[in-house]
Amino acid sequence: MKGVFVMFFIFSVAIFVNCKKYKDGEKPDWAKKDIRDYSDADMERLLDQWDEDDEPLEEDELPEHLRPMPKIDLSHMNPEKPEELLQLSKKGRTLMTFVQVSGNPSRDETEDLTKLWQSSLWNSHIQAERYLVDDNRAIFLFKDGSQAWIAKDFLTSQDRCESVTIESKVYPGKNQKETVKSEL
Repeated sequence: MKGVFVMFFIFSVAIFVNCKKYKDGEKPDWAKKDIRDYSDADMERLLDQWDEDDEPLEEDELPEHLRPMPKIDLSHMNPEKPEELLQLSKKGRTLMTFVQVSGNPSRDETEDLTKLWQSSLWNSHIQAERYLVDDNRAIFLFKDGSQAWIAKDFLTSQDRCESVTIESKVYPGKNQKETVKSEL
């Protein structure tokens, strides 16, 4: 209830300030309404007016989907390594990587292994958040997607890593068993 009162107070002050901009005879129809009668469109209009005076955000403060894509210099790219281009295009972008633990581990064992791998990555200045999605599978979330390929090299060299998946491409682990996938 306290939150509703605070919200009501904030909107009342905002309306009061916006209504002061107009002389009594010049108010638009929506500004003459009682705040309790405001529609969603009126609230959106009020929010737009409120945001008019705000300074534009810096590039690094923008939400990720509004940031410009990084500029990629293709002059010294090796055409035989398309992963380098993909790695450069993910710089500064969030990227999820799926890591599969080999064998038949329990959830606790997977938790311990992936926690150890995450700590090792952090010690190498590769920031990754870790989320378990299954008893033998975890997601490593990289805020800077270009770090995912460096982490992939580390993870696939671990004894218990079965595979790492980045951008739908599966990279086998060091001791991955040869498995035959049957098609249905």
